[in-house]
Amino acid sequence: MSELTANHFLVLSAALFIIGMMGVLTRRNVLVIFMCVELMFNAVNVSFIGFAWEQNSLVGQTFALFIIAVAAAEAVVGLGIIMALSRRLDTVDIDKVRELRE
Repeated sequence: MSELTANHFLVLSAALFIIGMMGVLTRRNVLVIFMCVELMFNAVNVSFIGFAWEQNSLVGQTFALFIIAVAAAEAVVGLGIIMALSRRLDTVDIDKVRELRE
């Protein structure tokens, strides 16, 4: 068995980030886009934890906890906006939301 290195964490982080990015770019549902952004935040957390693992320090975990706190606040605000839009438009389709700008 081989040991875990920063490369393992970075490959996992890159895969998660790409999946999240493709979801943001290709989906039309606001909730799915929101979940993909959260997945991208978690991919960054994995890379911070991987670098902290490699250097035997707690700085990566500290940054990851800060990102989790910011993501929790973003989730509250984002879900509130999504709920307000879905009540107003009766849909969560991004194309219908774009019509509000016009």
